[in-house]
Amino acid sequence: MSSRFAPRPTRTTVRGGETAVPSGLPRQSAAPLTRSWKPPFPLDLGVTLGVLRRGPGDPTFRITPDGSVWRASRTPEGPGTLRVALRAGTVEAEAWGPGAPWFLDRLPTLLGASDDPSAFEPRHRLIAATARRRPGLRLARTELILESLIPSILEQKITADEAYRAWRLLVRGHGEPAPGPTPRMYVMPDPRTWSLIPSWEWHKAGVDNKRASTILRAVKVARRMEEAATMEPLQAQARLELIPGIGPWTSAETVQRSNGAPDAVTVGDLHLPGIVGHALADDRDADDETMLSLLTPYKGQRHRATRLILLSGHTPPRRAPRMRKTDIALL
Repeated sequence: MSSRFAPRPTRTTVRGGETAVPSGLPRQSAAPLTRSWKPPFPLDLGVTLGVLRRGPGDPTFRITPDGSVWRASRTPEGPGTLRVALRAGTVEAEAWGPGAPWFLDRLPTLLGASDDPSAFEPRHRLIAATARRRPGLRLARTELILESLIPSILEQKITADEAYRAWRLLVRGHGEPAPGPTPRMYVMPDPRTWSLIPSWEWHKAGVDNKRASTILRAVKVARRMEEAATMEPLQAQARLELIPGIGPWTSAETVQRSNGAPDAVTVGDLHLPGIVGHALADDRDADDETMLSLLTPYKGQRHRATRLILLSGHTPPRRAPRMRKTDIALL
């Protein structure tokens, strides 16, 4: 069946990391660096790497029909493109560009080798059932801060579609074509390029001055921000929150991806408390305080618990949208 008939991903499925990866034959490509790695644990590429995708049109992330997951990133060694595919229990990876060696050196870490799900003990039957159904869930660790921080800032207090559109327009308009054989993929702008984006381009992308200013403050101290990728998650969040405009919601959403933080639960979210409350206590009107109380048995693993809840599909019925879309580009 053509992919155009596939169900449209929702914010819940995207945040849960639920990304379908088809099976297929290895893709033929020219002169990449390569690496094979056999993970000593079950691995689901779609669930593990799916949280790195910022919407179905993300120009830095792609799933191809041959079963490959593609990522384009700006590594400390320069732009790079990574393709990973799982064949008979072995990860086959190819990488292009100046960032290729960096990508391949950190392949196991990206795919959850530093994650320890054995520390997690399900205490609710829904979470236990989901953990059994999703044994391949690992918490990815990208070791890259800005590529998770900037889209998280764009997602502050707006709808997912608006944030994904802004990320797509800004990366395509000001990034650079990704190395390698896949067309229409882009590497996000470097810090200097972010800082030179004119005000009307932010406006056209639907980004208000508050979020744009927060991004500009972050890229001005990009090196200090990237140092947080090597810190313990709480220290990393504290470092990020030194920037005005970055609070607990944004820092948690960032270190979940950059640091593979198993306890970085997202507070201040419009939907997550209700999803957790509905799943664990049949309380779709739960607030942050109630959510944190329900997650107390999972202290140290609260982010993993919320991922499993999101992947369970047990979410409250949708109501009318609570947040109105506002396209500031039309103002």
